[in-house]
Amino acid sequence: MVVEPKVRGFICTTAHPEGCKAHVREQIAYVQKKGPIKNGPKKVLVIGASTGYGLASRIAAAFGCGAQTMGVFFERAAEGKRTATAGWYNTSAFEEAAHSQGLYAKSINGDAFSDAIKQQTLELIQRDWKGEVDLVVYSLASPRRTDPRDGKVYSSVLKPIGQTFRNKTVDMNSGVVSEITIEPASPEEIENTVKVMGGEDWAWWIEALLQAGVLAKGVKTVAYSYIGPALTYPVYRNGTIGKAKEDLERTAKGLTKKLQALEGKAFISVNKALVTQASSAIPVVPLYISLLYKVMKEKGTHEGCIEQLYRLFHDFLYASSVLVDEEGRIRIDDWELAEDVQNKVEALWKIVTTENIRQLSDIEGCRADFYQLFGFGLKSVDYTQEVNVEKSIDSISA
Repeated sequence: MVVEPKVRGFICTTAHPEGCKAHVREQIAYVQKKGPIKNGPKKVLVIGASTGYGLASRIAAAFGCGAQTMGVFFERAAEGKRTATAGWYNTSAFEEAAHSQGLYAKSINGDAFSDAIKQQTLELIQRDWKGEVDLVVYSLASPRRTDPRDGKVYSSVLKPIGQTFRNKTVDMNSGVVSEITIEPASPEEIENTVKVMGGEDWAWWIEALLQAGVLAKGVKTVAYSYIGPALTYPVYRNGTIGKAKEDLERTAKGLTKKLQALEGKAFISVNKALVTQASSAIPVVPLYISLLYKVMKEKGTHEGCIEQLYRLFHDFLYASSVLVDEEGRIRIDDWELAEDVQNKVEALWKIVTTENIRQLSDIEGCRADFYQLFGFGLKSVDYTQEVNVEKSIDSISA
C-alpha cells in the first residue's frame, strides 16, 4: 500500500516503514562516521528504546561501542491496512542493521511499568547474557502509568503550579501564533504527574535488576531530563513536569547509594530541547524550539537526538572522568543554554507573530523533524511507491 501521513494534533496516526528505516540508517551512519567510543558498555538495556533519545541511545551503544543491546518498549505491529507505529518500524530497522553487523539485538514489547515485563526482561538477560548488564538507560515517556502495586491508572498533566500562566504559543501545523492560558494544577494532578514521569519506576527497574544479580561491577544507569530556559520555567521546570524531573534527580542520588557495592552510579543527563511527540504536546515549547532551531543552526551548534547521545557517550559517560554540574547532573544542554543563544531567542520571542514566524524561526525545520519521527520527508524515499507495512522484530511480547 501507499502510505501517507495522517496528522491529528501533535500525533501522526500513520508511519512509513521505509522512511523509518532510512531515518534509523542515517543515525547509524552518523555514529559510524564519528568513530568508536573507547571503553564503552558491552551489554546495554534500554527501557524506552524505540523512538527519540531511547532509540538514539541504543544506536550509539551498538554502533559506537559494539554493544549487545536489549530494548523495552510498547509498540504496535501493522494490522490490515493500519500501519505499525513508528517505534515498531524503527526497531525493525535497528535490529536488521545490528544483526547484519553480528550484534546481538532483542526486544521486549509491552508495558514497561508492569511487573510482568520486568520479569520477562530479567529472564531474557539471565538466559542470553548470564547477567553482566553494564549500562541501563531509562528513557520512558508516557502520558499515563498503571501502578502494578495498587492497580491504579495515573495520568500526567502539563500545567503550571500556583498561578495561571499566559504566554505565546504556536500551532505547528498552521504556523499561527496565539496566546495560551493554562490554569494551575491541583495537588492531585501534581502528585499524579510525579507518579507517571518521576523516578519511582526507574528505581523499581534497578532494584529488580539488583535483586536478580544481573548488573555488572561498575554498572552505570542514566535517565534523561530537561531544564530549559527561564522563558519556559512556568509551564516546564516550575510546573508539574518539573516536579517529576526533580523526583527523577532525587532518585538518581538514591540509586547511586544502592549501587555502591557494585561501584556503580546513576546519572541524570539534562538534554537539549528537540522536536519529539512529547515536546510537541507542551504549550509554549514548540514556539521556543522553532526559535531555538533558527539560532542554533545559524550558529552551527544545533544537534538532533543522535548527535546529543553520541556526545553523551563519548564526552561524558565513557570519558576518563564524568563531568557534572553542582547538582551532579550531566549537561548536554550546554550549547542550548549558552548566553548568546538565549539572548537571541529572547529577543526573537518578543517580536515573533503569525506574520513573521517563517522569517524569524525555523518552523519549517521543526515541522520536517516532526514528520521524520514517523518516517516521512526522507529524501532517499519515494513515497509514491507501494510498501509492505508488515515488518518483524525479534521480540518477546507480553
